Amino acid sequence: MIKRARLAFMLAISLCGGIAGIGAASPCRQALALGLDVSGSVSRQEYRLQIEGLAGALQDAEVKRALLSTPELPVHLMVFEWSAPEFQRILLNWTAVDSAETLLRITQTLALTRRAPAPPGTAVGTAMQFGVAQLAQVPGCWKHTLDLSGDGLHNMGPSPHIIKARLDGSAITINGLVIGADTQDSTDTRMAQIGELVAYFQARVIHGPDAFVETALGFEDFQAAMTRKLLRELAVVVLSQSPPSHRKPAQ
Repeated sequence: MIKRARLAFMLAISLCGGIAGIGAASPCRQALALGLDVSGSVSRQEYRLQIEGLAGALQDAEVKRALLSTPELPVHLMVFEWSAPEFQRILLNWTAVDSAETLLRITQTLALTRRAPAPPGTAVGTAMQFGVAQLAQVPGCWKHTLDLSGDGLHNMGPSPHIIKARLDGSAITINGLVIGADTQDSTDTRMAQIGELVAYFQARVIHGPDAFVETALGFEDFQAAMTRKLLRELAVVVLSQSPPSHRKPAQ
């Protein structure tokens, strides 16, 4: 089983590696996979704040404008949950965000999502593998981005830094959104915890020249942090990947 999973992961990397060559004729501007941490440290209330925060961020006026800026070259979006190595649950299959109506249906789907029983454990490496495999399903997009949110350090399954190393040479970007604990402890304690998570994601998780880590002070801040992250990702335009002109040069 482990060998087959690794083979599938390596195949996914190879499929996502040659993006620029395929993207010239593709109607897809960006493939964006969003992975939400639903491990045991996430309470029922925090789960709702995360799901509804994502739905709210997608309906933010600036995010909508960025998503719908080129409907003929839409962003393709999918959303999944993750916890232990054996748990990944797709909430939204790949969907082309080509109209305000489609975006509204996406956010309604998310808002109606109910939590499924998830085992304890924080398998960041497995979530990375799963997200990369999902991105391989849309190989023609110009840009492939995986986002992982998390409120804790990896503690089960393959180590994230090993998965990250296997992505060397691929065109996949992995960004992170770290969530601070909703604690009554001092501000210094909370900021130290967030700082540790940010450093961990920077060193072992994020991948690609434009990769970054966004922070939420707690789950109450998730929607605002997700909005900032989406705006930053959707603003990145690689002009060299624009479709070539078919006009003949002037004589």
